[in-house]
This record gives sequence, C-alpha cells and structure tokens, in this order.
Amino acid sequence: MDARVDITDHYAFQKPGDPQRTILILNVNPLAPTHADEFRHDAVYETLVDTDGDAKPNIAFRYRFSRKENGQQFARVSRVELERELEDGHLERDNDEDDLVEHAPVSFGTDAHVTRGEQGVQFFAGFRSDPFFFDLLGFLNSLMFTGSDFFIDKNVFGIALDLPRGLLGRNPHVGIWTRTLVPMTLQPDHLTQVDQMGRPAINTVFNHGNDKNTFNMTQPADMRDARTASGQTFLQVFTSELQALSAGSPHGQYSAAQALTIAKILLPDILTFDYSSASGFLNGRRLQDDVIDISLNLVTNGKITGDGVGPHADYLAEFPYLGKPHV
Repeated sequence: MDARVDITDHYAFQKPGDPQRTILILNVNPLAPTHADEFRHDAVYETLVDTDGDAKPNIAFRYRFSRKENGQQFARVSRVELERELEDGHLERDNDEDDLVEHAPVSFGTDAHVTRGEQGVQFFAGFRSDPFFFDLLGFLNSLMFTGSDFFIDKNVFGIALDLPRGLLGRNPHVGIWTRTLVPMTLQPDHLTQVDQMGRPAINTVFNHGNDKNTFNMTQPADMRDARTASGQTFLQVFTSELQALSAGSPHGQYSAAQALTIAKILLPDILTFDYSSASGFLNGRRLQDDVIDISLNLVTNGKITGDGVGPHADYLAEFPYLGKPHV
C-alpha cells in the first residue's frame, strides 16, 4: 500500500481538562519519512462517526491536502452529514460540506503548527513521533514477547482535530472509525477506499493474506457476513481464531459459543466512544491506553496478559498531544 494512505492508528478521547471537547487523531505513513515525506494530495482522509448504532456513518470529517511544493503543503478540513449509505467503499459526494479549516500549513519540522478554524476547532497535520507501543517482533514470533518496543523511535504523519463535542452529534454514544480513499486507476475522478481502522490491531491479529485487503475494503455494517478467501465469513474466521488463540489458557479454551459472542463484539470493527466520559479504551482510545495488553488478555482468555511494553514518555501535554518526531 502507498505509505501515505496506510493507516497506522487512530484515537478518540475527551480533551484533558475540558469535557466539552473531543480530540480525534488519525495517523498514517508507518516508518515515516522512509517511504514518504508528505500527505497524498489526491487522496481523502476521513474520520467517520456513527451516531445511531447501526454501523453506518452519519457524519464524516474529511481531510484533504494540496500538492507539496517548495517544501510546503496545506490542508483543508470539512464536516459533512451523510444522507445515504456508503456504497462499495466509494466517496459520497452529493452532500454539502461545511469547511472547518482552510489552508492549514502541514508541519514538516519538529514544531507543531496548530491552525484555528471555524466553530471553535483546532487542527494539526504533520510529522510526529509514533505514539503506538508494541512488541511487534514478539508478535511476529508466535506471540513470544520480550518487552522490546518496536515503535519507540518511529515516526508517522499525524492528523489531529480538537473540536466541540457537539460536532459529533447529540448522542454521546458514538462509533468511530477512519479510512483513506484514492483515485481509481481507470477512473481517476472516482475515489475508492483502500484502508480503514476501527479498534486497534483487529485486522492484524485475526486476518491473514489477502483477507486483510478484503477486510480493509469491507464496510463495517457488512463485516460479519462478508466472505474471506476460504469461503468463510469474517464472523466464522474470528470465532475460530479466538478458539485457537485461547487454547491452553489457564482459564480454559473459549467454547464455540463464547468465541462467537466475543466475535460479535469485535465485529463490526468500530471504536465505541462515549464522549461524555474521560475513561479510555474500550471507551474510545487515548494515546497512553495499553490497548495491546487489554486485547491480548481478551483474545487469549488470559493466557497472555501483555507484551511487556508501556506508553511512551514523549506525548505532549497540550494539543496536538503527539510528540516531536525522532530526527
């Protein structure tokens, strides 16, 4: 995948010290700037919000970027209320978009340039320290964790939005996920979805091979019944994986019924968030939340309780909260 539209993580949390505001963060470009040193100018980056619990988006925050010229790039942010369902992962265009931020400079250095926009929002986009912490090599080595944080010195390109919580809708209980869209090869005026993320590491842990790509292009409302390369549904695959991952647990292997119940919680893959609450994952996700330990404990039924890695020490105390990049 083009690194510029490869989603690494996303976060949603109540702004520290201000329960009337919400922070949304979307990070892309793993190992930046090794593979790319810009946002893709012909792509659309989105944070989607489900306000009524049907796994279909009602609100979208869209981030677009100019072409990078003379070392500069600028962002535009808009909010749109969606009136019809997303079809086949394509961008819905027939709705009025409200511009929140225009011509915001992207930060390519170590300082974070924050832009103030309409309706009281603040926006940042640029080169930042990767906030994720995980023993990735231990995961790839059959879950043999050693407490080595692969991401401790890595960077990403971050998009952060500080907004009044009312822009997420009147119901504080929302579902949030992110996605990226790029022009189709033979139809450059038609944008199609290439990546998405709801809860952290779901696609990484449960899917294999080309099923990861299929999952990335499947809309959340369709995830349970969508078919994998084996002909099974994703719900069946997740159920089987949960039983396999919990085999040998001191608490016992998940039964088929137990695994199915958990799989139905994990699918559709949407980050649930009560914006009136300051608590973290599984309520939204804060930068410091140890989502890997929580997830490992769940999917293995307590056989593995963590990877021995903890939060980074470089998170900023104020917006955009993402630490300075490692340069």
